[in-house]
Amino acid sequence: QVQLVESGGGLVQAGGSLRLSCAASGRTFSIDTMGWFRQAPGKEREFVASRNWDGYRTYYAESVKGRFTISRDNAKNMVYLQMNKLKPEDTAIYYCASLRPGSSYLGEYWGQGTQVTVSS
Repeated sequence: QVQLVESGGGLVQAGGSLRLSCAASGRTFSIDTMGWFRQAPGKEREFVASRNWDGYRTYYAESVKGRFTISRDNAKNMVYLQMNKLKPEDTAIYYCASLRPGSSYLGEYWGQGTQVTVSS
């Protein structure tokens, strides 16, 4: 089992920035790829970004490319999402996830989520 706890969400104006953090515990040695997903009101959860342990495989949703950056501190079992130039359509609950072995897009373990609200 892997436990994930997100933090860093909040309310920000359009054009602003936020940095989300996710702390992993438990069987962290089994994690290769970590990622972020989000779910907006009335919509399905969607992929945002993922990064494997050495960053060789890093992927972003088209909607966030050039604005969001995923990073990891493997020694601290932390993963981050730096979000810049935020837009109202980025408003969602953001979830940290450890991804299924061999996948860069499918979550296996999930955090509880953190709310990000972008005002126009």
